[in-house]
Amino acid sequence: MLSTILAILLQVAAGAGLGKLGATIGAGIAVIGAGIGIGKIGGSAMEAIARQPESAGDIRMNMIIIAALVEGVALFAVVVCFLAL
Repeated sequence: MLSTILAILLQVAAGAGLGKLGATIGAGIAVIGAGIGIGKIGGSAMEAIARQPESAGDIRMNMIIIAALVEGVALFAVVVCFLAL
């Protein structure tokens, strides 16, 4: 399975150039990392709200701010990867 994926990647790299392959893989990794980060933020916030329900408003506000910062960094990473094309 892994050898098949590597063979496909090598064929794409030979036809399109390694720069394009690296840019697309970089954009994908940036998006996956942002998704994992926002998922962890949401999960931790829900756990914190379950432990301290009286501070739900503050926790929710901080969660939204941090998620927006993570999303902004991911957007910049994707833009840089597309500019590398």
